[in-house]
Amino acid sequence: QVQLVESGGGLVQAGGSLRLSCAASGRTFSSYPMGWFRQAPGKEREFVGTISRSGGITSYADSVKGRFTISRDNAKNTVYLQMNSLKPEDTAVYYCAAGLGGWDTSKYDYWGQGTQVTVSS
Repeated sequence: QVQLVESGGGLVQAGGSLRLSCAASGRTFSSYPMGWFRQAPGKEREFVGTISRSGGITSYADSVKGRFTISRDNAKNTVYLQMNSLKPEDTAVYYCAAGLGGWDTSKYDYWGQGTQVTVSS
């Protein structure tokens, strides 16, 4: 069982940056690939990026590639999402998840409650 709690969301102007954190409980955090997803109002939850167990491999959606960076600190049971050059279309609730990895939401067993990111133009 893994419990996930996101933090770091907020309101930022276009072009700005935010760093989201996702703190995990339990001793098995390092055994899970982690993913970040987002959901805008009226839209389906979409893949943002994923990171391997060790943190050595990352993968991103085309819409955020080059602007967002995922990292993790297994000693702190935390995964991060650094978001730079934010755009209004990045506005969404952001979720972290633990599971098998990849872009498919069905491959993730554990989800956080989400944190709101709002980018003003």
